[in-house]
Amino acid sequence: MFREMRRKAQQIPQETCEEILRKNTSGVLSLAGDDGYPYWVPLSYCYEKGKLIFHCAKTGHKIDAVRRSPKASFCVIDRDEIRAEEYTTYFRSVIVFGMVRIAENDTEKQELIEALAKKYHPEDTEEHRREAIGRELRNLCILEMTVEHISGKEAIELVRMREKQI
Repeated sequence: MFREMRRKAQQIPQETCEEILRKNTSGVLSLAGDDGYPYWVPLSYCYEKGKLIFHCAKTGHKIDAVRRSPKASFCVIDRDEIRAEEYTTYFRSVIVFGMVRIAENDTEKQELIEALAKKYHPEDTEEHRREAIGRELRNLCILEMTVEHISGKEAIELVRMREKQI
């Protein structure tokens, strides 16, 4: 169903892709937008247990697109280093494909927003986190993307550098 990477030597292993998703904090979600146009939107996220979690407004282009079609992709750029003297970029990125849904009940929203809160403020106490979430829970909209396919790619120069180290 998903295409194989053409330049397999540059493919990042699955475990590394997941590490990249866990450590980074933002990416770009792509949805089927209005009138057939792609709609890309930058978002903060959390990756946990094969799922991406996003916090967003209850209304707008993004929510309309999710309701129209749950199919989505999400891209995270882990490295983007311009090497002008080489006329290239040392890059590393991951693309995730999957289905997005809107979390409906408060129990589920509570669990998902806690995962986001722990990622972005890991030093917070559980009591304070629950208190803060409790104040906003009724107004929260949480999207959950179930991952169906992950692929990652990096610059051939990074592959060669790693091979030299072995």
